[in-house]
Amino acid sequence: MDAIKHYTQAPLPFIGQKRRFLTDFKTILNQCIADDGDGWTIVDVFGGSGLLAHTAKCSKPQAHIIYNDFDGYAICLQNIKYTNHLRKIIFDLTQHVSRNHKLPENVKNQVQAALKSFDGFVDIHSVASWLLFSGRQATNLMDLLSNHTYFNCVRISDYPSADDYLCGLDITSKSYADLLSEFLERDKVLFLFDPPYVCTAQGAYRNETYFGMVEFLKLMRLVRPPFIFFSSTRSEFLDYLDLVIGYKLDGWEQFAGYRKINVQVCLNKNAHYEDNLVYKF
Repeated sequence: MDAIKHYTQAPLPFIGQKRRFLTDFKTILNQCIADDGDGWTIVDVFGGSGLLAHTAKCSKPQAHIIYNDFDGYAICLQNIKYTNHLRKIIFDLTQHVSRNHKLPENVKNQVQAALKSFDGFVDIHSVASWLLFSGRQATNLMDLLSNHTYFNCVRISDYPSADDYLCGLDITSKSYADLLSEFLERDKVLFLFDPPYVCTAQGAYRNETYFGMVEFLKLMRLVRPPFIFFSSTRSEFLDYLDLVIGYKLDGWEQFAGYRKINVQVCLNKNAHYEDNLVYKF
């Protein structure tokens, strides 16, 4: 197949994309899977922005890459023209307000009116990135219109077309349990796990309540190596692994000997945390 353009970040905003881990991620892929990946399947179980699946395809072009687009990111990419049109409308309304400053109430009202009357697809992640303070999220348009202070963080230029971003991926949209059941018994399958973090705000995800503690425990009963699992100090994932291994709880062998890479993340001057990449072959 032709060479794939390699994106180093998702084309459209998405909270939680793992761009800080891409160098380490590619290194681990090369350690786990030789050459161009022929004969392998890589399953991105919680696909998010698709950045992990895209990077896997660039690194292992002959592998079968499955992108589980649970959050509808592919639809956002297909509607970039509407997002750019809405960006221009909101930019024109806010351009006289200093960058990163709070919008005056009259300007906020104008922006809200524009959002309500917009006759086209609304990408809530993109719009939230233009109007909300760093790290803030909105679950849907109604939430954005009702519960937030607005700032002028509107993108200055249009988003470029990203028709090639998901090129070569097998795109599906299934529950993690249904998807995993198709591949757990197969050989030469690498699982990528980047689930919503348990016990944290999950407003960036389509259903705020779809991944609580019970779902997390169900997932962990299905995890087996080789896997790459992303987590954070905002959750208790590493403590959970240490508990399972330390007490030799059911399935502990699947995680014993795991390895970890971490990076420090700064959302804003008051919000810091550590992202973790956990893997086992």
